[in-house]
Amino acid sequence: MLQYVRICIYECLPQDEGSLFSLDGKCIFPFQYKGGIFYDCIKFKAKHKWCSLTKMYQGRWKYCSEEDFGNCVFPFWYRRLIYRECTEDGDAFGRKWCSLTQNYNKDKVWKYCD
Repeated sequence: MLQYVRICIYECLPQDEGSLFSLDGKCIFPFQYKGGIFYDCIKFKAKHKWCSLTKMYQGRWKYCSEEDFGNCVFPFWYRRLIYRECTEDGDAFGRKWCSLTQNYNKDKVWKYCD
């Protein structure tokens, strides 16, 4: 069973009344927050990246650890090709990236690969 506590280190996150921070729990992706849909940890109104513990943010959240960040989804569709691994295509600096959904063309959510 998850236990929640109200902890404010830098400032309470987000600034909704009743916001509950968790020391454990699993990030839920995608999640909805303030009209946006997020496929990875975010840094709104906080010093560190965080995620929602529910599909629609309802005040339950945690700071992200290395294991929490969004995962690449393979295969994914970009432009007219299907990719089964990270690609440099389309990146101005030649860095490898991947989509966080199966259809980058539609969703446009991505991250750099490590």
